[in-house]
Amino acid sequence: MSYFERTGGHSFRATEHVGGAWNTAEQHIAPAFGLLAHVVECDRNARRDDGLVIGRLSYDILGVLPIGDMDVEVTVLRPGRTIELVEAVLSHGGRAAVRLRAWLMTPGATDTLEGTALPRIAAPDEMKPWDAAEVWPGGFIESAEIRRDQVEPGRASFWVRSPIPLLTDEKVSDLAHAVRLFDISNGMTVRADPKAVAFPNLDLTAHLFRQPNGDWVGFDTTVSFGADGIGLTSSVLHDTYGPIGTMSQILTVRPST
Repeated sequence: MSYFERTGGHSFRATEHVGGAWNTAEQHIAPAFGLLAHVVECDRNARRDDGLVIGRLSYDILGVLPIGDMDVEVTVLRPGRTIELVEAVLSHGGRAAVRLRAWLMTPGATDTLEGTALPRIAAPDEMKPWDAAEVWPGGFIESAEIRRDQVEPGRASFWVRSPIPLLTDEKVSDLAHAVRLFDISNGMTVRADPKAVAFPNLDLTAHLFRQPNGDWVGFDTTVSFGADGIGLTSSVLHDTYGPIGTMSQILTVRPST
């Protein structure tokens, strides 16, 4: 079983494994983000063969998605020989639900310049397993294996992987395989009990200076709430070889009383 099944050239069906954490009858948006990254790469591969890589993924969540059928439309907003801006829109029943804008960039030989001052987090086998189902319901959370070092509410480093593939019988890149887990980060070190305070994210933007490798995706995450109903989840992204980029999510913070 996978998170999605392809039903046509531009259409897909979600499975029960994408069940959401805020509402189990709706999709957790994380797998859909991975699906859009995959669709952008498929469109790139159909148009050109020069190996442009995705350096930025910027998602806007326009509405909720039921667990059902979806369509995707891809548009090249800024064509170019070495740089492209591509948009992919995921819709259900004719209503747009997620919009991705991705910058694709020509790779180059900069191995002699490679380096970062971003600190590494402990390896997955150095962290204790954590059962996120103690905090969150839903098929997606149930599908994830998590190792976590919690510092305090709203501050933790953790690793996530899942045995559930993005698509049935369809090869996806290491990037799309990783991106299907990116949006889990907002719920892995909560500042407040989600039964008392809702804090869904409206977007997700990831900047990558290296393409991810392997099954584990690592996060060094801080969650902040402001005094006016706005929050921010900020993460440094890792694979088991070290940091690969940064990610942020803007939150709407809504106490239940």
